[in-house]
Amino acid sequence: MTKFAVAAPEEAYLDITGSEEVFPVRRIYCIGKNYVAHIIEMNADERDPPVIFMKPRDALVRNGGEIPYPVFTKNFHYECELVVALKSGGYNIAERDASSHIFGYAVGLDMTRRDHQAEALEKGLPWEVTKAFDKSAPIGPITRADDIGIMTKGHVKLDVNGETRQDADISLLIWKIDEIIAKLSEQNELKAGDIIMTGTPAGVGAVVSGDVLDCSVDGLEPMQVKIGQPAA
Repeated sequence: MTKFAVAAPEEAYLDITGSEEVFPVRRIYCIGKNYVAHIIEMNADERDPPVIFMKPRDALVRNGGEIPYPVFTKNFHYECELVVALKSGGYNIAERDASSHIFGYAVGLDMTRRDHQAEALEKGLPWEVTKAFDKSAPIGPITRADDIGIMTKGHVKLDVNGETRQDADISLLIWKIDEIIAKLSEQNELKAGDIIMTGTPAGVGAVVSGDVLDCSVDGLEPMQVKIGQPAA
């Protein structure tokens, strides 16, 4: 039995719809600038190579709930998107084989410190400070691909306090899911337990304490998140 010198981190996992089993999370890969309309609102170019960044496992918030308004930002943004969970992986996965590695899908939020992202983009700095912070990855329960099939389309929608802010379809992804898996596997050995946040459509915006976010993708369990008081 391994004897740890300090308290070990908590296990990172996601719930699975209709199951007592849970999905262990190994890595959280994220894709940026993957809808044309969002690229336009961010003043970027279309069809650039996919922007890849990561969040730590302990950024997960399961099944929504409440997340505190984070420290070190005055411009806290939501980004609703489809999440893909992998049951297997490898290096250099062919696009034609990519879907065979998918365990299931969920709806998620890539929460962002937008003020610091603007600075990072301007100066060519890493994105960790803007993306990889505490409780920045709320993700709902995973629906198995065996139950829903391989997703190539589906309405993605986000409401803030009952008002629709994001409304698109995953069929509009610039880099499709199979392409994303193939591209990621060129750079990393993908494995079971990896999840991929596939990018957000247009309509991103700021939230404040007290706001309620309702996120959905057709056929998947919806997720609700409330923005709490500022973190201590």
